[in-house]
Amino acid sequence: MTTVNTAAVQEDSVVRPIHNPQATVNPCTLCAPLGAALATTGIQGAISLLHGAQGCATYIRRYLISHFREPVDVASSSFGESQTVFGGEDNLSRALDNIEQQYHPDIVTVATTCVAETVGEDVPMLLKRYNSRRNKALPVVYAATPSYKDGHVEGFHSMVHGIVQSLATNTGAPRRAVNVLPPLISPADLRHLREIVQGFGVKATLVPDYSDTLDGVILDEYRAMPEGGTPLDDISSMPQSLTTIDLTMTGKAPRASDVLARRGAQIHLLGLPVGIRATDAFVEHLTQMTGVARPQWLAQERGRLLDGYADGHKYVFGKRVGLYGDPEWVASLATFLFEIGARPVVCATGARNRALTKALEQLPPGSVDEVLDDTDFVRFEVACRRTNPELLIGNSKGYGIARNLGIPLLRLGFPIHDRIGAGRIQVLGYRGSTWLFDSIVNLLLERKQNASDVGYSYL
Repeated sequence: MTTVNTAAVQEDSVVRPIHNPQATVNPCTLCAPLGAALATTGIQGAISLLHGAQGCATYIRRYLISHFREPVDVASSSFGESQTVFGGEDNLSRALDNIEQQYHPDIVTVATTCVAETVGEDVPMLLKRYNSRRNKALPVVYAATPSYKDGHVEGFHSMVHGIVQSLATNTGAPRRAVNVLPPLISPADLRHLREIVQGFGVKATLVPDYSDTLDGVILDEYRAMPEGGTPLDDISSMPQSLTTIDLTMTGKAPRASDVLARRGAQIHLLGLPVGIRATDAFVEHLTQMTGVARPQWLAQERGRLLDGYADGHKYVFGKRVGLYGDPEWVASLATFLFEIGARPVVCATGARNRALTKALEQLPPGSVDEVLDDTDFVRFEVACRRTNPELLIGNSKGYGIARNLGIPLLRLGFPIHDRIGAGRIQVLGYRGSTWLFDSIVNLLLERKQNASDVGYSYL
């Protein structure tokens, strides 16, 4: 396994320019406040406020809406030229007043944009002064999210950390519940995680849980505050749960689970339950902590997945795949591909930490040819041309590379802007892994079929 930063490519006598490793072109990540705003949508009665320019909130709303196909409100303190010189305290105060008057939220999350961080806004002090002028304090959670330092993955984890640190304060009698800290996954996968946990006869507390707020039912009237999200009381009681399963194993410190550990909670770190081994680990931990045997329906779904492996193994064995996206996804998918006999030849993430490389070291030597972190799509394409994958797995932003290489793209992760149904993609658990395996096999079969001069209809 090697980490590669740059290379030149020569193809058909045309020399592609060497990518300058000091510059980023089409980054394989999005802005940090976007991750914070997304995490906020999974908290009941919460509204996200960005302390910075109006354009940042507009950009984030556009990205979230086009992926989830649901309305998303993100407030802004609307920095202008004068605020960059004299500070944005008045704007922040007016924004909080407007949010309270229009939405009546239970809690407001405040994330900073690049301009607020650049001018040195002391947001915790500003929030403290704001509440000191009020008769009743407005519950506010703050996370520093400058995009020149971090991307959407770190912004997501930072806001979850802030929410848990501020709200998970009860340390009373144990409750029969299991906490799950997921990374950025689809609403369908959030629902399935909750379904699995509840199958063991315990309450599931997912933080965040936007399975209803970002994949709701059709309504007669628009609701500024959609129903759903993790109740604040459930977050408050997280230290009393039987266990906390942290699925953000490649997340950047500080972890939300570290906060719970300091407050007496039992923590268990796992990768995303993709494939047989990873889902077995998730299920076995639930069995151990709850004292309840694995439900029969889970055993049946496991058997169906194994049957699918037997049916399609000959089509995927030895196939070369390029992966890109959030580090938790890339690490879990690489393990899954190794499990089904395929090779994750390139694994890339735009996250600005070295956690992906460390996670992939658990695979046997030689399983992965190249690992790229803090990368962009220019370097990813160069790596793909070296390693010749037959399939790409990742979000919509890699479509141009798949088209240039003439190989199929399986759209997973965030963002997916050129297809609908992103919120309903289910990959986790035995059930989701079955869909994932079938999708990979069928794309490879389609590629073989399209490349055939005969066009066999029986493969």
